[in-house]
Amino acid sequence: MSTVAFEKDGAVGVVTMSKPPHNLIEDTFLKDLLDAYGEAIEQGCRSILLRSGMRHFCAGADVAGFTGGKRRRDQAALESLLDALENVPIPTVAAVHGGALGGGFELALTCDMIVAADTAFFGMAEASLGLLPLLGGVQRVVQRVGPARAKEMAMFGRRHDPAALERWGAINLVIAESELPAVSMSWARQLAAGPTVALRGIKKLANLSARHGVAGADAQQTEINNMMWASADQKRGLEAFAKNGPGSAVFEGN
Repeated sequence: MSTVAFEKDGAVGVVTMSKPPHNLIEDTFLKDLLDAYGEAIEQGCRSILLRSGMRHFCAGADVAGFTGGKRRRDQAALESLLDALENVPIPTVAAVHGGALGGGFELALTCDMIVAADTAFFGMAEASLGLLPLLGGVQRVVQRVGPARAKEMAMFGRRHDPAALERWGAINLVIAESELPAVSMSWARQLAAGPTVALRGIKKLANLSARHGVAGADAQQTEINNMMWASADQKRGLEAFAKNGPGSAVFEGN
């Protein structure tokens, strides 16, 4: 049985982590997650909503995989995994409730946007096991909030409430727990209804800049602009703007 469920809701691919009891990360779970993302692309989804069907979003790694000092993944496999999750060519939204700890926090960080319940909590506790975050958590928190806060989170291993992380800029929105399903789906639907080619370009430029700096993004700016200008979305948007003003275009992801 798959540890991750996929369903298509309109143009949104809903990916639900469903591995009892707490979505602990191991190789099969990660494969199922990647397969669900692939299914979303194959079925023509225009955004992905990543959520949990368990009590927690994800409580981290299955530590049994580390017994005897065993390393779970080599560097090439790790980079391939992160690339597949982070650079999937449609916008992704993480809806976080309960705990997003260790690898769970890192999974959320691979998403473009994070919407969290006000009762959620986040943390990177790997240092208490003599480890460091293995799914790129340190560097991705640095990208979002700067090195001082990233070191604080990773070195102390404390749990943080979502209000603090929203204030720091690590997550996008904190909402009442009862409203999390509706609000996170609303964000995913708004992204799915947007100009798919332009949003893909924005995502690619932002990720390039985060990984390679402004120069790295600038190096591909022209190529990405050309892709956008050649799209039907661009033509439809400009025609609608000229006729009816801003916000009037309906995009179909061409």
